Amino acid sequence: MRLLFLLLNALMLLKAYGIITDETDRQALLEMKSRVSEERKVVLSSWNNSFPLCNWKGVTCGRKHKRVTSLDLRGLQLGGVISPSIGNLSFLISLNLSGNSFGGTIPQEVGKLYRLERLDMSLNFLGGRIPTSLSNCSRLLYLYLYSNHLGESVPLELGSLKKLVSLNFGRNNLEGTLPASIGNLTSLVYLNFGINDIQGGIPDGIARMTQLVGLEISGNNFSGVFPPAIYNVSSLELLYMFSNGFWGDLRPDFGNLLPNLKALTMGDNHFSGAIPTTLPNISNLQEFGTESNNFTGSIPPSFGKLRNLHGSFGDLEFLGALTNCTQLQVLDVGDNKFGGDLPTSIANMSKNLNYLSLQKNLISGNIPHDIGNLISLQSFGLNENMLTGPLPTSLGKLLGLGELSVHSNRMSGEIPSSLGNLTLLQRLYLFNNIFEGTLPPSLGDCVHMLDLRIGYNKLNGDIPKSIMQIPTLVTLGLSNNSLSGSLPNDVGKLQNLVVLSLGNNKLSGQIPQTLGKCLSMEQLYLQGNDFDGDIPNIKGLVGVKRLDFSNNNLSGGIPEYFANFSSLEYLNLSFNNFEGRVPEEGKFQNATIVSVFGNKNLCGGIRELQLKLCIALLLLLIIVVVSLWLRKRKKKQINNQTSSSLGDFHVKISYGDLRDATNGFSSSNLIGSGSFGTVFKALLPTEKNVVAVKVLNLQRHGAMKSFMAECESLKDIRHRNLVKLLTSCSSIDFQGNEFRALVYEFMPNGSLDMWLHPVEVEEIRRPSRTLTLLERLNIAIDVASALDYLHVHCHEPIAHCDLKPSNVLLDDDLTAHVSDFGLARILLKFDQESFFNQLSSAGVRGTIGYAAPEYGMGRQPSIHGDVYSFGILLLEMFTGKRPTNELFGGNFTLHNYTKSALPEKVLDIVDVSILHSGLRVGFPVSECLTMVLELGLKCCGESPINRLAMSEAAKELISIRERFFQTRRTARR
Repeated sequence: MRLLFLLLNALMLLKAYGIITDETDRQALLEMKSRVSEERKVVLSSWNNSFPLCNWKGVTCGRKHKRVTSLDLRGLQLGGVISPSIGNLSFLISLNLSGNSFGGTIPQEVGKLYRLERLDMSLNFLGGRIPTSLSNCSRLLYLYLYSNHLGESVPLELGSLKKLVSLNFGRNNLEGTLPASIGNLTSLVYLNFGINDIQGGIPDGIARMTQLVGLEISGNNFSGVFPPAIYNVSSLELLYMFSNGFWGDLRPDFGNLLPNLKALTMGDNHFSGAIPTTLPNISNLQEFGTESNNFTGSIPPSFGKLRNLHGSFGDLEFLGALTNCTQLQVLDVGDNKFGGDLPTSIANMSKNLNYLSLQKNLISGNIPHDIGNLISLQSFGLNENMLTGPLPTSLGKLLGLGELSVHSNRMSGEIPSSLGNLTLLQRLYLFNNIFEGTLPPSLGDCVHMLDLRIGYNKLNGDIPKSIMQIPTLVTLGLSNNSLSGSLPNDVGKLQNLVVLSLGNNKLSGQIPQTLGKCLSMEQLYLQGNDFDGDIPNIKGLVGVKRLDFSNNNLSGGIPEYFANFSSLEYLNLSFNNFEGRVPEEGKFQNATIVSVFGNKNLCGGIRELQLKLCIALLLLLIIVVVSLWLRKRKKKQINNQTSSSLGDFHVKISYGDLRDATNGFSSSNLIGSGSFGTVFKALLPTEKNVVAVKVLNLQRHGAMKSFMAECESLKDIRHRNLVKLLTSCSSIDFQGNEFRALVYEFMPNGSLDMWLHPVEVEEIRRPSRTLTLLERLNIAIDVASALDYLHVHCHEPIAHCDLKPSNVLLDDDLTAHVSDFGLARILLKFDQESFFNQLSSAGVRGTIGYAAPEYGMGRQPSIHGDVYSFGILLLEMFTGKRPTNELFGGNFTLHNYTKSALPEKVLDIVDVSILHSGLRVGFPVSECLTMVLELGLKCCGESPINRLAMSEAAKELISIRERFFQTRRTARR
């Protein structure tokens, strides 16, 4: 009986124990529920005393003890915080809270779950530090905390979790360095610390992870050479380490040490040197990314052993070896420094290749004629290289091609009509080359085209109507060509068109009324053409943001509905023949948005536009009569002033002398042309020397004022970096017409513009080489010295008002001389003339892109405006991009383009020819270019008062030259 009593008592105790522990789990879960946000508690409605514990949502119990062994609440969008009571679920083996919105911290009490094998709290908003108590969970196999807000460093105590198979802490805010104890996790198969803020190197202990298959450390601040310890982890199949600070070369035996790799991404680091010759030994490689590095060199023909490759690459010369890679699908070698000619063998690569990018390198040569063999290509990018030659007609065989980008090269020839076969083509980027001929009408067959950009070339002829019938077009960019004829009426069929850029062509006629049907239009650029007549009714374009009609022959009144365009950010109507009152309502109240400069018959508007008052018709007639009388009188005065102004010149020359010296102003002697005249090379018989003769076009309004301004500015000034005015001619020609000409010293090396943009000039005038970094610095110093002289050291301060590369001339030794003072203003005299200039369409204009922004608002000329132009000139000299490049538009300017790249990505934006100009090994080119470009940004600030003085700019440039080149160049006034 006694024994039976003891047994019964024991059973009762066990039962009681079971009831107590079951209740512990129940209370722990109810406490957890109480911490869940109110609006989501309904998801856990089964968590109440009416349901058995093991039937609660997400709860799994053990078979014997009915204790909670698994809690799976993933993806339920639960908010709130995680209760510390979770530590009371002592039988828990698996805990999954991923894909919710839990905030707060991970409770230290999780460390009590000593039976835990799987812990997943990923995809939440957990912050704070990773609990050190997790080291007590010694049975853990899987630990996932990725995509939270966890911070501070990785606890070194986690090195005790020696059974861990998979560890993922990616996408957090972890910082500090990886603890050396991480090397104790020798059972790891997968390790992810990607996208954090961890720095330093990879611990050597990682070499002990002999089971490791996947390592993800991308998107951190790791640095140093390729981690040596990784070379010992021969089991690796997946290695992702892009976007860090790694640098240096890869070991030559790389392929032998990591023979099992299937994926290797190393992009956006600072790796350099050649691709290891042993890389072909990685026979199963499927993905290899080395974009955005500094890789150079070559890969041997044995690289062709990578038969299963379908990833991305980081070198150029291996292309010929990849012809045996029959599974190759994606090849990306963009944004490195690979040079040399594009090999013809690229056309023999895998027929499965669907993505090929070689963009942003230093690749030269031609695109192989047989490139059409790559019949599976869907995206083909060769932009921003130094390619020459034509587009192969075989591109028309790539029937699946969706994007073709070869912009910003030096390609020439005609655009092949075979591109019309690419009916799936959505994006065609051919801009910034030297293509010529006409636009092929067959492009209209690309009925899925979204983005067509062929600006900045030498195309001529009409715009095909077929292009205006592509229903899907969103962007059409044809600016800066020589297209002629009218804008087709069919433009109204482009219902999805957002951007239409036709600026700086030779288009004429009236702007079609149908343009108003392009209801999706946001940007419309028609500037720099010969359009005439009124602006048509485009009041339906209510979403338009930027409108540029400047530099045409448009007339009539300014449409008042522009004032109601709520999205309008920029309206340029300058230099046309508009007349009448300028509205003062809506958008016209903001002078920073609207520009109407250079329309002499406009009146009214807000005060900032500085227009004349609108007056009655009778008074207007009186003024016209008086103006005619004054003009006649002024003409007489100009002739007298001309004689007086030119009295200081010693050499007297006649129209006949200049006609003979230029062989009858022959086109064979033509050097260039500008706003007010044409420049010829001439041999003066009396002086026996070669000179440059600028013949004024007196039919051009403002030419006489330009002539007088240039004479007035140059007659008394002398500086080694200013073009020297030798004499002038004020006479009549053989037909009895007035004749004005200026004679300058001849500059045998042409203009700076010719050297910066050689592909845009004729072959016979093209420089035989490019300017070196030192030569560009010297030229910049010369120009700065000239402007400093004009601004400070002349008898009276002079503003040049039109500084740009075409107005900087180079002599035999590439010394720069600032020229073309047709818009110059002697500032002390400006106040006396300001009223007259306000009534004249020949006021300060400058050149679009170089003129200071305050000039567009009618401000008076100043030395600060010259500083702005110099800053833009400096940026153009070292980036190789004009401020009017098609890349720029809206708020994205050459200034912003440069600023956004400094200092880390300075080599991405500089003129690539600088990098090939014989710099010595180890020359700190990035540092030098950064200092120069930062100086340019200081000069072209938006506000005049924030710009440097030219004396400061000159001193800084000289300091930069002496620092990096230890050389001086004599400068004298």
